[in-house]
Amino acid sequence: MSENRAEVLAGLAVVAVAAGFMLWAGSGSRLAPTGASYPLEAAFRSVEGVSVGTDVRLAGVKIGTVSAIALDPKSYFAKTTLALDPGVQIPDDSVAIVASEGLMGGAYIEIVPGGSLDTLAAGAEITDTQGAVSVLSLMMKFAGGGAAPAAQEGAQ
Repeated sequence: MSENRAEVLAGLAVVAVAAGFMLWAGSGSRLAPTGASYPLEAAFRSVEGVSVGTDVRLAGVKIGTVSAIALDPKSYFAKTTLALDPGVQIPDDSVAIVASEGLMGGAYIEIVPGGSLDTLAAGAEITDTQGAVSVLSLMMKFAGGGAAPAAQEGAQ
């Protein structure tokens, strides 16, 4: 009988820890206390590592999330919708960059504000963007030594 009691208590402890983790994980995904946001669009050549729910940051501070990603069939760019905190107004000459948290870290969208006094209205598009840089392709270029040996011989 004491075995069953110990198993039940262990099971309840696991469920309590799992519920606490779910509450903690859910609390970090809110944009603002009211949940209000406004959308901005941005088209990137590559959004490798970015998915719906990815952070949007300005000066390292989370100001929103990626709310949608779709392929534009005309330009073949990844069209993203960013849901931003309404208390943060973005200058209209800002840059959106797919950045990485480190060599093997996750990706996020960094907003680099411009100097314009005009701000982007809800639904506007950030036109100056920089897509993700593939770490694997950079490593392959480094390991390959750049130009092909035949091209180096012809240059001498």
